[in-house]
Amino acid sequence: MIDDKLYEAINQQVTEEYAAAYLYRHLANEMDALSFPGLCEWFTAQAAEECEHAQKFAQHIIDRGGRVKPHTIEIDAPEVEGPLEAFTAALEHEKKVSEQIRTITRLSDEVGDLESRPLLNWFLNEQIEEEANVGEIVDQLKLVGADGSGLLRIDARLAGRPTPPPSAQ
Repeated sequence: MIDDKLYEAINQQVTEEYAAAYLYRHLANEMDALSFPGLCEWFTAQAAEECEHAQKFAQHIIDRGGRVKPHTIEIDAPEVEGPLEAFTAALEHEKKVSEQIRTITRLSDEVGDLESRPLLNWFLNEQIEEEANVGEIVDQLKLVGADGSGLLRIDARLAGRPTPPPSAQ
């Protein structure tokens, strides 16, 4: 069985991952409304990936003999004026998630739960990748500024990101 405090933290992270999916789905809608179909696709794929992350945490709880207990999802759904605002919001959110994962990892160490470390190590590495990827897009958007052709090139480059299939777990 998993430690009660760690169980609560991981269970809450399931909700946080679904909240991230909800935020990314919202940002996809915002990009669609602003006529950036490639950015819409990117955020849609990111939303699906966040659902996969939620399932990884949920499966860990189930595999350890627990039950996933849903919490209320609350997000700040910003209305954005352009791609830079959307990706800046995404980067800030990824930094928040990174800190959540670090907090759970510290708690796992504190309670001596070695079995959670492979999962948490995977997420620590994943968050490095997430922040780097979104940070690169933010940098590129800052570089092109309001240049329409630059924005359209970024939109085209980010189009077609594969959406992960639903988990079979």
